[in-house]
Amino acid sequence: MFGRRTMLGLAGALAMPALSRAQPAWPNRPIRLIVAFAAGGAADSVARVLAPRLGDRIGQTVVVENRTGGSGSNGGAVVAQAAPDGHTLLWDASSHVVNPSLLKGLSFDYATAFLPVTLATTFPQVLAVKADSPIRSVADFIAAAKARPGTLNMGTQGNATAGHLALAQFQRLAGIEVTHAPYRGGADAARDLAAGVLDGAFITVLSAGPIADSGRARLLAVATEARVASRPDVPTFAEAGLPGLTIAEWCALFAPAGTPMPIAERLHAATQAAMADPEVKARLDQLVAVPVGSSPADFARFVAQGRAEMATLVREAGIRAE
Repeated sequence: MFGRRTMLGLAGALAMPALSRAQPAWPNRPIRLIVAFAAGGAADSVARVLAPRLGDRIGQTVVVENRTGGSGSNGGAVVAQAAPDGHTLLWDASSHVVNPSLLKGLSFDYATAFLPVTLATTFPQVLAVKADSPIRSVADFIAAAKARPGTLNMGTQGNATAGHLALAQFQRLAGIEVTHAPYRGGADAARDLAAGVLDGAFITVLSAGPIADSGRARLLAVATEARVASRPDVPTFAEAGLPGLTIAEWCALFAPAGTPMPIAERLHAATQAAMADPEVKARLDQLVAVPVGSSPADFARFVAQGRAEMATLVREAGIRAE
């Protein structure tokens, strides 16, 4: 019914709206990496190590911007409200899966506001005791706690942190009760453990390592599935007779929900490549940060599972936001 020229004209007219809706090349301007925690901490340190290498691989500058407060939720709010175009990203930690069970009245829903991109690194948690303690193993610790319920003072890097959650899980699995002493960071808890103020602590290997090396603390077990490369002599909890305790602090990359998956895939690939850089690997080793680099799909499953597990643990342990 239509001539060839008419058909070509119609085809061109139909194609114009699609072309006008085409997404511009990404990235076409510097990328904001919103770090939900303070400068100088472990999460921030990893972000600042990775950001320049990430920028090199995607062809744009990655600008680190700290938005602190609200256990990471203030930074989350910035990214939840950002355009899903890959130019504003969230660098978050394990509080991402804990906050939904602790914080009320948030302006966004953690379950729907973000696209998980990649789990970058983990920070293993370790059970440590003071140097002059008669406790020399996890079994000894459990026996001592059962003999004196609620009298052992245990430090962590803060309320509702990975250390606190690991301690709560430890108490639940072992059937013990201790007194929780939350600090404003792992370094502060390590200092008091070394001074003998605390009986023990659940903190990162990074925080506990120096006082263990100086003979002021003893490391009993790491809350990981496999032994930590930097501490090969420290058993896992499963090896120590208490399987199921594998809670770690972690750092990860998220984008606003609705971000095109090809952008997430490129970010994932760029993060993997950045972590393979020898200088980056050396710096991560110094931070006792274990590189992971999981795919968006694997990380999404990890986040969903973690959110469900932490909801149960927070409820059963009676953990409250401070």
